[in-house]
Amino acid sequence: MRHAEEVTFGGSGLDRAAELRGDIPAMAALMQAPETRTLALWRGKLLISDDAACRLPLDHPVLAEARGTPLFLGREESGAAIFAHDLSGWEPGDGQAEPGGFTDTSEQHHPACAEDEVFVELRALLTRLAPRDAELAATARGLFSWHATHGFCARCGAESDVTQAGWQRVCRSCGASHFPRTDPVVIMLITRGNSCLLGRSHGWPEGMYSCLAGFVEPGETLEAAVRREVHEESGVRVGPVRYLASQPWPFPASLMIGCHGLAESDEIEIDPVEIETARWVSREELVTAFAGEHPGLHPARRGSIAHFLLRNWLADRLD
Repeated sequence: MRHAEEVTFGGSGLDRAAELRGDIPAMAALMQAPETRTLALWRGKLLISDDAACRLPLDHPVLAEARGTPLFLGREESGAAIFAHDLSGWEPGDGQAEPGGFTDTSEQHHPACAEDEVFVELRALLTRLAPRDAELAATARGLFSWHATHGFCARCGAESDVTQAGWQRVCRSCGASHFPRTDPVVIMLITRGNSCLLGRSHGWPEGMYSCLAGFVEPGETLEAAVRREVHEESGVRVGPVRYLASQPWPFPASLMIGCHGLAESDEIEIDPVEIETARWVSREELVTAFAGEHPGLHPARRGSIAHFLLRNWLADRLD
């Protein structure tokens, strides 16, 4: 698919400079360089100003709240290093609590930051961030989420230490190395003639539908995963399958692998444990839904790969 990397969190050409991660003197020099900058995240939220990620100098006072090891994300085009700090230990004042729910629209302001600098949920920024900011933020959030849940060795249970500038953990006891986890998930644009198959999960906002999706199992190809997941969730059988595009999805650690499958049946029989409902939607209905004029159908949120796949299908741009 020629437009694959236009998807949110798609490749922005970031130089991840992996060769520097294990070079302790080089990392120390970068941490001292005046041009080095860092992103600040609080409980997965990104510090932004005017819809751009704040790039803070390493002596910024808000970083006194940081906990754990800063992550090395890479180098900008200028050659300046970019890191990420986790400020999740900070407790905001009254009126700044997270409301929860499907989408967190709250914003938090730290007193050490400028008035226009606030922490915002990354999913609310999907269509607002520039590609480079989006890739940096997704990388940082995914890494911090992994560290938060992998502090102990999966082999022996002993505590592990952060190494490789945040890209590895090593067990103190048995020496086992552990690397950031990414879970492969197929997400499917399933079509049959002039219609596509959409479903909705339990707890989604009223009327919201999206492409079916599911985790790839061990020993399974992407094509087989597409056919299995669609049949398990909807009862629809799928024939030819092809890859279209992928999207890092750091909520907490998935790689969404977008595929196009051609349905060989159209009768729907859902698994009520997996999804709430599924339906065939015509191109005409989907156009109306994208325009916000359909009374009972709202497509996947903008910035998601599902929205990207559906919009490109409507525009005949799946080549």
